[in-house]
Amino acid sequence: MSKSDIKNPPWCPFCGQRVGRPREAEQRRLNEFPVGDCQCGAIYTSDATGHNVGSAMVEALVYACNDNWDFAWELLPEDDYLTGRIENYDEQRHEVFEKGHVDGRPVRGVLYFVRLHTEINEIAGRLKAKKESDIEISTVKKMIAEDRPALEPAPDEKRVKKKANKRLVKELVEQADVDSLVALCFDDKKTLRLMQRLLYDPYDEKRWHVAWMIGQVTGRVATREPGQVSELLHRLYEACNDSAATHWGMVETLGSVIAVRPDIFGAFTRHLLNFLGQDTSRVQVLWALGEIAETRPDLIRDTPFYNLFHFLQHPDAAVRGHVARLLGRINASEASMQIMTLSGDEEEFMMWEKGRMISTTVAKEAAGALAAIQGGLKKNDE
Repeated sequence: MSKSDIKNPPWCPFCGQRVGRPREAEQRRLNEFPVGDCQCGAIYTSDATGHNVGSAMVEALVYACNDNWDFAWELLPEDDYLTGRIENYDEQRHEVFEKGHVDGRPVRGVLYFVRLHTEINEIAGRLKAKKESDIEISTVKKMIAEDRPALEPAPDEKRVKKKANKRLVKELVEQADVDSLVALCFDDKKTLRLMQRLLYDPYDEKRWHVAWMIGQVTGRVATREPGQVSELLHRLYEACNDSAATHWGMVETLGSVIAVRPDIFGAFTRHLLNFLGQDTSRVQVLWALGEIAETRPDLIRDTPFYNLFHFLQHPDAAVRGHVARLLGRINASEASMQIMTLSGDEEEFMMWEKGRMISTTVAKEAAGALAAIQGGLKKNDE
């Protein structure tokens, strides 16, 4: 097969899952584009020609808002919803071709994706259920989460774009210059790939630092260009799935990236469990799940987390400590008694916390977990 014939199944730019063939919607107004929906909540439309992307975007947005046009027109990109696109899509075969042509014919189709932010999606659902079409936009804005990262300023169109290279990216990472790295990502999309290469370092602390930096950078880049972050996650998962290769900081990078924007990339969380059975990546997986659980414990509870309980008796102190930390962050009262048995476990281990390596003990993490669980129980009682 020639390179021009290389094909791939279409996938969602937000969660990485394969998407089904777009279909005719039951209720349509524009009556132009087939639509589909991903399990993560994204809506997509197919423009077979690639010349009507604007109309495809409008239809996807309106469809996502349950055909409430008034509500859809009040929403702002990035602030209220994210967009993504997959190009070189062939509607006939439901495949994406790398070079944009197959069997002598051009392939110019585009799948256009829209995903409402969680709060906006809930409001759209409530509007449909209650038909409260007269809700004011001010009310909508008040219901948007305040902790969402601020939209990264748009790059100056008149700027002189910088080109990324290995030396420049390495220097900026070592200097922890997040601002410059974010700007470089918008100028040159190979920046994240060059950052990924820095994970191949024999020193653990350097790998953890790179993983942390990638998380900080992608958290800001994703506010404007989530697509290139999603591509990074795909590359990392593909590399981790190579059974003949060492993960080289990739699992902790996955955790760092997902944790800073779980609203966009939370669907990737469950895939981390695939690497839990490997001794070389178990601690990193547990750390990653713990990072995600700090702000989105529901994403962990949606996985079979009961399978983690037996790790509280694992011979490795780092495993015991990380599991206790994780269970505390998801308020796993089901494991309280088991966590309590670690109260006298003073064995030390190293943990990466907020950008730096710290020394802690299993007992300390168990105490923190029990305190969090008790706090959660009190809130529920109130």
